[in-house]
Amino acid sequence: MGRKSFFLILLAAQVRAQDALSVRDAVRLAVEQNKSIQATVAGSKAAEAQIAAARGGYLPKLNYTESFTRSNNPVFVFSSLLTQHLFTEQNFQVGPLNRPDFLNNFQSQVTVDQVLYDAGQTKHAVRAAELRHDLSGEEDRRTRMEVIAGVVRAYYGAVLSAESLQTAREAVRSAEADLQRASTVRSAGMSTDVDVLSIRVHLAGVKEQEIRRAADLDVARAALNEVLGLPLDAPHKLSTPLQPARMPDTALADLERQAAENRPEARAVELAARLARTEQQAARGSLLPEVGFHGAFEADRQRFVDRGGANWLASFSLRWNLFNGQSDKARIQAAGFSVRRAEAEQERAGSGIRLEVRRAWADLRAAQERIEVARASVAEAQESLRITQNRYAAGLSTVTDLLRTETALLESKTRYLAAVHDQRIAATMLELAAGTLSPDSEVIDR
Repeated sequence: MGRKSFFLILLAAQVRAQDALSVRDAVRLAVEQNKSIQATVAGSKAAEAQIAAARGGYLPKLNYTESFTRSNNPVFVFSSLLTQHLFTEQNFQVGPLNRPDFLNNFQSQVTVDQVLYDAGQTKHAVRAAELRHDLSGEEDRRTRMEVIAGVVRAYYGAVLSAESLQTAREAVRSAEADLQRASTVRSAGMSTDVDVLSIRVHLAGVKEQEIRRAADLDVARAALNEVLGLPLDAPHKLSTPLQPARMPDTALADLERQAAENRPEARAVELAARLARTEQQAARGSLLPEVGFHGAFEADRQRFVDRGGANWLASFSLRWNLFNGQSDKARIQAAGFSVRRAEAEQERAGSGIRLEVRRAWADLRAAQERIEVARASVAEAQESLRITQNRYAAGLSTVTDLLRTETALLESKTRYLAAVHDQRIAATMLELAAGTLSPDSEVIDR
């Protein structure tokens, strides 16, 4: 059993046993068993085999054939007797020559063909196969990064749902305490039943939010299991907390430069342009001659093992396509347009990649600023609620003030959690845009 297989079995067992599952473990588990990645790996292996197939053009072609023929055709009998080395003077007699008896001929033949010069066609075929293999490698790398980003998004989506549920439960407990406090104040004759009823309505509202967020958590966990390739109801404990990621210290210009060098899309369009130019050169090479060698060894026998002779043949040939209905010219023109298209796609991709980097950079900065604002808002809302609760207990605040501060605290905590979630996702998307996202990236759990 390989190390990877052992790791997968062990990790899957941990997940099913409801042990802690970090976001990095989730990423590695998904990368190892994701079907999209397996498909791109298979495509890369197929492209690698195509390289070996193209290189076969440099090697000679060796073939063996075995045939049996029985006929009384005069030409066949005459020529077969010659190749069997059994022709005699009696075979010149007019009668047997015109009306020979049936003759058997077992023929064994070994042939070898070798291209000596093909105007670079084999070289271009090998180069094109190598470029296609590189393209499949970039597709595999892009798929891996997209899978990683999807796992991170699903993981922190589940963590956000869990934290939101916890916040809702805290709001329920706080509302229950307010209800108890209101009942005490009413018993003291400092308020009416209206305050108690108002808080009960508020309590029903936060309980409804608790129920809704519990359902959201079930869906988020199922979505994470789907990304990981696990049963949708597989239990697991998410161990990576929802905390802000460290902000990158790389300048925007450096990130754009990294993206231009590392993004699979950037390298793919560059490889596509080189492939188009290689195919253009191959199309032009079809106008040049081809020189080849052909050799053969032949054995012809009346019986399978004896009564026969052997001969050999060696020849050189030159083949020059002088005219084939303008198809070569059209193929060269088509290859030229493919080069222009690939070059235009390369320029367009570069601009689009830089735009994606800037968008991810802006999203990360905005999320970080939202975290700072929301953190201060939570602290202020908590202090405001504490003061309001004390004032209400002393009869100095109304139930409306109390409920407003309760709602403000719940909304502040919700905004803070959303900002942290968005910042974690934006940090991951920035590495995805820069083309540096991998299972070992620090941004995954830093």
